[in-house]
Amino acid sequence: MDDEADTRSLIEEILESAGHEVVLAVDGLEGLQLCHSTPVDLALVDLFMPRQEGLETIKKLRQQFPDFPIIAMSGDSLALPLLSIAQRLGATEVLPKPFLPEELLEAIKHALQPKPRQTADK
Repeated sequence: MDDEADTRSLIEEILESAGHEVVLAVDGLEGLQLCHSTPVDLALVDLFMPRQEGLETIKKLRQQFPDFPIIAMSGDSLALPLLSIAQRLGATEVLPKPFLPEELLEAIKHALQPKPRQTADK
């Protein structure tokens, strides 16, 4: 989910060239709707979007899909503190813009790794 067409296109190109299938959303509201209607494995969420900004989108995704991988990203000058907040709200990974294609792919790989199960000691 990113409101900038150039950024969406670049991310789509990087991911498709790495063999991923991509579904695009222009903002958080559209992204949430897509998560309900289309099977997706992960969400990339920009923090600054119209209609519904990224932090609100992350909160709603986390409430509706508790184990869903979310990568928060932003290139705004306020990005670092907000990326930290995004992580506290449930983002699996954070990625400051601009990023290299390898950094995006590594964040996705890490976010999609199965989480170890908690076992109770007996």
